[in-house]
Amino acid sequence: MIDLRSDTLTRPNAEMLDAMMTAKVGDDVFSEDPTVNELQERAAKMFGMEAALFCPSGTMTNQIAIRISTQPQHELICDIRSHIYNYEGGGIASNSMVSVSLVDGDRGRITPDHVLENIRPDDIHAPITSLVCLENTVNRGGGSYYTNEQFKVISKVCKSNNLKLHLDGARIFNALVETGDTPFEIGQNFDTISICLSKGLGAPVGSLIISSEQNIKMATRIRKVFGGAMRQAGYLAAAGIYALDNNIDRLKEDHQRARELGNMLERHPNVDQVLPVDTNIVIFRLAGNLMAETFLEVLKEKGILAVTFGPQDIRFVTCLDYTDDMLNQTEAILKSIQI
Repeated sequence: MIDLRSDTLTRPNAEMLDAMMTAKVGDDVFSEDPTVNELQERAAKMFGMEAALFCPSGTMTNQIAIRISTQPQHELICDIRSHIYNYEGGGIASNSMVSVSLVDGDRGRITPDHVLENIRPDDIHAPITSLVCLENTVNRGGGSYYTNEQFKVISKVCKSNNLKLHLDGARIFNALVETGDTPFEIGQNFDTISICLSKGLGAPVGSLIISSEQNIKMATRIRKVFGGAMRQAGYLAAAGIYALDNNIDRLKEDHQRARELGNMLERHPNVDQVLPVDTNIVIFRLAGNLMAETFLEVLKEKGILAVTFGPQDIRFVTCLDYTDDMLNQTEAILKSIQI
């Protein structure tokens, strides 16, 4: 099967597996795993921040960041397409007892004006606005991304209004290889950043929250409560180090294949619209009354797996396991389908 469901489906190559098998490990709960410590220090330095914490998932790092920056009866501002709002199990409410002010931005990207318009007045009837959350790249926006210049302006507005700023950077490196911005530049805008190692970078599991030493000390306590403290986690951290060293620049290859997929779909008689393909995510809408589930079943029968993103919307995601041969096979299969 050609699997285009997600870039989380990547598997370690031989070199990454070797790094994992030969990793030096200790007990990370005692901060004694040298490989975890190395990964955390490297990530913090990369983004120009003081410290980082290795966690099992991006959902956990996002939820920890929200918990650090808010109190019950507070409110955060985010786009209506945000992962933290749509795909984290209602964690904003259940973990932090925080409400959400939703913004309808440009394919998931909000502006400084959106922030200003959604800051609550100082009134006991309203929650306290305390946090802004951005996502880069935006999953439901078809892999759309912010530039550092856009971040800088939003960050300035947040600082002027005493708001914390969090980045859900699950696919941050997909954005950076397109914009040419550096992680260090990005890091100067945010109070907390979450990055995933298990998507396009190809590690089997793991994410990092990056912030100040004080925040990471609190994050370590929250991770414990969330059940995310791990022991000999260096075997996993070694995969993350390998990913940061070897799998960032090659993300451009995934983006090129995604763009070619987008071109194929634009010519397909059953496709009505394809969102702009900026990185490695392709979202397309089917024509007429054709439903996504019907089209997905046909794709599956012919050897392609994908996911629905709405009644008539489908998402393809490219990653390091999706090769040029698979791209050619996908083109042949799509040409064979006319419903």
